[in-house]
Amino acid sequence: MKNSVAFLLFIFTIASVQAQNNKSNLLIGTYTTKCDSKGIYVYDFDAKTGNFNFKNSTENVINPSFLSISSDNKYIYSVNENGDKSTVSAFDYKPSSGKMDLINIESAKGADPCYIINDKKNVIVANYSSGSISVFGRNNDGSITKAKQIVQHNKELSQTQKPKVPHAHMVSFSPDKKYVLATDLGIDKIYSYEYDPNATDLILKKKDSISVKLGSGPRHLTFSKNGKFVYLLQENDGTVTVFRYLKGTLEKIEENTVVSKDFNGTNGAADIHISPDGKFLYATNRGTANDISIFKILKNGKLEKKSQISTGGNGPRSFAIDPSGKFLLIAHQYTNNVVIFKRNRTTGSLTDTGKKITLCAPVCLVFGKK
Repeated sequence: MKNSVAFLLFIFTIASVQAQNNKSNLLIGTYTTKCDSKGIYVYDFDAKTGNFNFKNSTENVINPSFLSISSDNKYIYSVNENGDKSTVSAFDYKPSSGKMDLINIESAKGADPCYIINDKKNVIVANYSSGSISVFGRNNDGSITKAKQIVQHNKELSQTQKPKVPHAHMVSFSPDKKYVLATDLGIDKIYSYEYDPNATDLILKKKDSISVKLGSGPRHLTFSKNGKFVYLLQENDGTVTVFRYLKGTLEKIEENTVVSKDFNGTNGAADIHISPDGKFLYATNRGTANDISIFKILKNGKLEKKSQISTGGNGPRSFAIDPSGKFLLIAHQYTNNVVIFKRNRTTGSLTDTGKKITLCAPVCLVFGKK
């Protein structure tokens, strides 16, 4: 009898551990000024079933349109997109409950920050409207310092002699954390900066820059799993450019597109990510397309387009693949929902599960540990 009870307890324990291993926290950043949103939301997400449960939210946080979780899973950093009054916020974070408590807020030192990254030393933000990058120090308690460095991108003349206004759109650490890459949608460039996390003021030093097609609008990029390639998505024309990457330098090797041959509408390419196994790349297109393209990544780093399907909503601003690689979630800014797709890990194909998270203007999805 005792052996039977012990065995049942063992089985129950194993089942409980497996159930917990299937779950992760899903953080959602939103716009708060045009509909009823509290700011940042945390959900339990089950990678076995695709089910979700609300856990917690902030209160009265203005436009946390992009989020970043610290590597130790203790803090959340958020932009607060609000024109010239934009700020950056630090939150204490309890993954088990999803509770978030504001630690401090600092001026973004730029207008409309739209991307944020962090490591143990710094928090780095891309300011869209002012075309600049702001660097903040991180304190031991998770709080951020005032901006230690501001890197301003400059206006440039186009081929028609019209001024091109900078719009910094993304910052990304290189895999070895020795460089930070920044896209500028307004002047059609990618900048590469040497990164010194321990510096007091010159944390970022310009290493290189590379221009892309005039008017293409470089928005988001992602590194291949082996760090040898960079994939850039251009918002205005839907181009996906493949670069060979080495020590902060980029060399273009291929161009592809998220735009179908028979498409005559408006582009608004938005987000780009690679599956956890590194075999497939996905990219969304907003505008009047509202679709997601699926590419197979070849051994030489180039892309083979496999398929393209509707995202099931309007304004697919952001998407994320859960850590298991079984599900892909797409946040729709204008239809106020997150659509959950089942992902075939062998073929990369997507199937709409019919499950949706309904909330105001979701624009950023980030998976984190429980």
